[in-house]
Amino acid sequence: MSLMGLQTPHSGYHWRHPGTRASSRFFEGWYLRLTLPELGESFAFMYSIEDPQGGTPYSGGTAQILGPRHEYLCRTFPDVRLFWGDRHAFALRHSRQSPHTSNKLNKQTAGFPFFPREPKGDKCGSSNDSSEHSSDCSIPSSSKHPQTVLAEDSSLFSSEGYQLTATYHQGILSEPGRHSARWYYSIQPVYGWGNCDRPQQSTAGWLSQFQIFEPGWQILMAHGLATGWVEWNGTRYCFSQAPAYAEKNWGGAFPQQWFWIQCNAFDSEADLTLTAGGGRRRVLGWMESVGMVGIHHRRRFYEFVPWNGTVRWRVQPWGYWQMQAENAGHMVELLGTCDRPPTPIRVPTAQGMVFACQDTTQGKLTVKLWEKQGDRPTLLLQAQSHLAGLETGGDFSATDTRGYSNFWYF
Repeated sequence: MSLMGLQTPHSGYHWRHPGTRASSRFFEGWYLRLTLPELGESFAFMYSIEDPQGGTPYSGGTAQILGPRHEYLCRTFPDVRLFWGDRHAFALRHSRQSPHTSNKLNKQTAGFPFFPREPKGDKCGSSNDSSEHSSDCSIPSSSKHPQTVLAEDSSLFSSEGYQLTATYHQGILSEPGRHSARWYYSIQPVYGWGNCDRPQQSTAGWLSQFQIFEPGWQILMAHGLATGWVEWNGTRYCFSQAPAYAEKNWGGAFPQQWFWIQCNAFDSEADLTLTAGGGRRRVLGWMESVGMVGIHHRRRFYEFVPWNGTVRWRVQPWGYWQMQAENAGHMVELLGTCDRPPTPIRVPTAQGMVFACQDTTQGKLTVKLWEKQGDRPTLLLQAQSHLAGLETGGDFSATDTRGYSNFWYF
């Protein structure tokens, strides 16, 4: 399938009518994960823009990285004028450049399609390649698909910045006295969100086009293959066809409470990716509890959502995630655990970017999937991983959170 065929709904930047939101909060955030199975490490890149119209105490951008050994880097981008996002495709950029440099870039390259090139002298001399993963649903090399971005290489960042498309990701960040990072890698998308031979789906269902959910949520790429390098505190990590993932959120603020499970690096299943989540969110003025599970496996998409079945969960404030879901044809069980302390992460809230979320990229996860056949379901899949992304956020109490959702649009 072509790259355009894998593009999901909501791939573009959602900020369109500043005048209609002049007095209301708005954020858009992107999460990209790169997993290195042979090293047992991950890089999670988190970008956000708040109140892009400017003029509020919260206007600005943020870039965060959860790196090896759960080390954490965070940088702010105060000038919203230096942010750019494509309104029709997955492409964005933000930098801390001086205004005159930014104007030069905008005049020279804004909206100009080209092939990004690797910065000179940044080839990997030696490689700690991750295990290669293959899929029956792969697409041609990403180099055949030029994308719209604003700059060709990191030399155009006068200090710090990042840029990305569906097929490239590049940037430089430096936290004074703490962590630094540089990266450049290409991405070959494998799964979007849905069956490969059909139009890709909205994660939150067709009603999400009306922006009645707060916030919106879309998996942009359930699985991809990344090749390139990341330099973290001076150590170069080179990789080839490493598992990659991307999703986004947008709206006024994150949910009141949520949990999240993600993995596309399983011990014995190269062609398997899972994303699940749930919590309490606002819909047209009231709160609802919702949950979902999505699995891509060997070209098939298994979706468990409130409008096609039932979803149940039991999640502790930290350390334990359990989900059960079923639809007309299948059943799934998930169990995620983590015995190490979480890493606090900043997320957009009504009070701006605050520590209201906790993460790990080294969670343990077991997935079981059955096909319903009469009174005796058939086990289709059982897989484990020690590199799952596990998260809880918002107002989690000191006790278990249990939930159930069915026959409503998530």
